[in-house]
Amino acid sequence: MEKADETKPDVAPGLLARVRRISVDISPLKNSPDYRRLWSASLVSYLGSFLTAVAVPYQVYELTGSTAAVGLIGLVELFPLLLLSLVGGAIADAVDRRKLLLITESLTAASSLGLAYNASLDDPHVWLLFVLAGANAAMYALGTPAFRSLTPLFVKTDDLSAAAALSGMSRTLSAVAGPAVAGVLLATVGLTRTYLFDAVSFLAILVAVFRMRPVPVSSDEDRFTFKSILDGVRFLRGRPVLQGSFIVDIIAMVFGMATALFPAVAAELGGPQVLGLLYSAPYAGALVASLTSGWTARVHRHGLIVYLAVAGWAISLIVFGMSNTLWLTLSALAGAGASDMISAIFRSTILQTAAPPNMIGRLSGLELAVVTSGPSIGDIEAGLLAAATSVRFAIVAGGVACLAGIALMTVFLPQFALYDSRDPTP
Repeated sequence: MEKADETKPDVAPGLLARVRRISVDISPLKNSPDYRRLWSASLVSYLGSFLTAVAVPYQVYELTGSTAAVGLIGLVELFPLLLLSLVGGAIADAVDRRKLLLITESLTAASSLGLAYNASLDDPHVWLLFVLAGANAAMYALGTPAFRSLTPLFVKTDDLSAAAALSGMSRTLSAVAGPAVAGVLLATVGLTRTYLFDAVSFLAILVAVFRMRPVPVSSDEDRFTFKSILDGVRFLRGRPVLQGSFIVDIIAMVFGMATALFPAVAAELGGPQVLGLLYSAPYAGALVASLTSGWTARVHRHGLIVYLAVAGWAISLIVFGMSNTLWLTLSALAGAGASDMISAIFRSTILQTAAPPNMIGRLSGLELAVVTSGPSIGDIEAGLLAAATSVRFAIVAGGVACLAGIALMTVFLPQFALYDSRDPTP
């Protein structure tokens, strides 16, 4: 008995140490008041955005009874996201990013107030829903590069991986909780008050951004021009590490993304009640990955880890496509979500360490354009292939194509796998 008692004090500290090593690293939140404000603002922003993202299609369907009309919302939002992301990045490099955020967040709050006013009318205007949904997407495209490019200015280089994990955690928490909160609000207080909740949430965002220190533009910084936008794209020429961070995500999203096929898979596995689980499973996996991301700060071969993570994403999707049981299907989707989060953490860190300060806004805008367009193209590709062959074949083929794409990248962009964050010069 005495011997057993003597060993107890040694076991617990060792276990706690192991838990700390893998738990999400909150050092950026403790060390940087400005990053803490930025992270808090982004969390509130994501949550509020999900309220409107759920309420607008709900109201469109309620007014029109048309699923086609609901589908058009995505098209209306896609164009400003694609066209204005690069513009937003160029503006972020040319002005005080803090002021840009104050403007874009204020305009988004005004848009939410417009949605609330429209919902309060006896005969709400459907056309106004499309206009304001497009306006929200435009403000998101213009403001998000500024949000993302502030992180390396507020956080030490050694903490960038931890900051990327924290940013991913705020997005996944919002993705899990936001739609559920929106559903409760729509059922209890109605559309008008749901939009008002989103509008009020911007007060917290504006206060947090206002309290950040100003981020003046360096004296040698280019002004915002059409040429400055093109310069952001041209900057990638001859920089294989940065090229690789974009190309690998395009491969993963275009060939691997199969959310358009979720309804068909749900019909095979149990019906509508399964569909929500399919959409939630990747976010659940991503949340677990972000909560256990403490190890990422000790990894320096970021490109190699991205390759491995995307390979894990592809293999998970192959298992998903071949699975005939619900538990294996959900596990595979959770694995895909976790792999995608790990890839996102290191791709974000590569961008923030390998890009110079005067280009980080434009490259963040380009990253946003890739992130928003890739899944949409992937859904189109998966839907067309499934129609020509079968749902299962389309999913498995996408995973196999992903693996083939990574193999080709290792041949034509070997520098990406060799990238070491301790020597970040591309």
